[in-house]
Amino acid sequence: MIRLVILIVVLALSGPGPAWAGASLEGRAEQGGLLLGRTEPGAEVRLDGKAVPVDPTGRFLIGFGRDQGPEAVLESRSPDGATETRTLAVAPRAWIEQRIEGLPQAKAKPDPVAQARIRAESAMVAALRARVSLDDGFAAGLLRPADGPVSGVFGSRRVYNGNPGAPHSGLDIAAPLGAPVRAAAAGTVILAAPDLFLTGRTVMVDHGIGLITSYAHLSRIDVAEGEHVAAGQSLGAIGASGLATGPHLHFGVSWQDRRLDPETVLAVLPGR
Repeated sequence: MIRLVILIVVLALSGPGPAWAGASLEGRAEQGGLLLGRTEPGAEVRLDGKAVPVDPTGRFLIGFGRDQGPEAVLESRSPDGATETRTLAVAPRAWIEQRIEGLPQAKAKPDPVAQARIRAESAMVAALRARVSLDDGFAAGLLRPADGPVSGVFGSRRVYNGNPGAPHSGLDIAAPLGAPVRAAAAGTVILAAPDLFLTGRTVMVDHGIGLITSYAHLSRIDVAEGEHVAAGQSLGAIGASGLATGPHLHFGVSWQDRRLDPETVLAVLPGR
């Protein structure tokens, strides 16, 4: 058995990492970051003991959540049984605080009935993220799904009408009501919800091997669950449904159960 332990910090937007078991890593090993890996077809990969989806060509993704600790352990087993272990040093990030005023108090501070609804909807979304497909839409990279200035960044500590909320899990893009929202990459629509408590009209698209994008606060939904969409295809229109003070798109990216910084993902997997 071969055992190799390497401490790395991958801070470049992209570029091959050191070879290991015929594999390479590209991207950002940081909180909210994403790595694109390539290994031998048929190899098994695990991150902190959890199986990582690998497509038939040997490509895989690794995502780090907002609160990821300073290290993560990546293990690989080649088809012939050789194993290697790599310890990834995950760079920390500083998070800003964003105060949002003017929300209806029922949204800013949900009552027990609303909290139960939020928990049920969160569990439903988590179950969707737990499913893994071998779609290859991620391979062509991601496009920005809407045009407009950034009005909210990933990871910020949110305070709504003075009430602390969960950290922001995506990227907010301000745009006029009714402006188009496009699929960031090809994939399958796994959610087209007309009214979630926090995110309003919401679409989720599965791009394969654990990578999912979400589009929230829409005013209109143009797709149905189970539909395959092309990169750049219209998913709906900018709105202010759910927990919102004005028209904008909340664009989210997740890898398995981890929320990622969309700006980082767009840099690591640029659309073409």
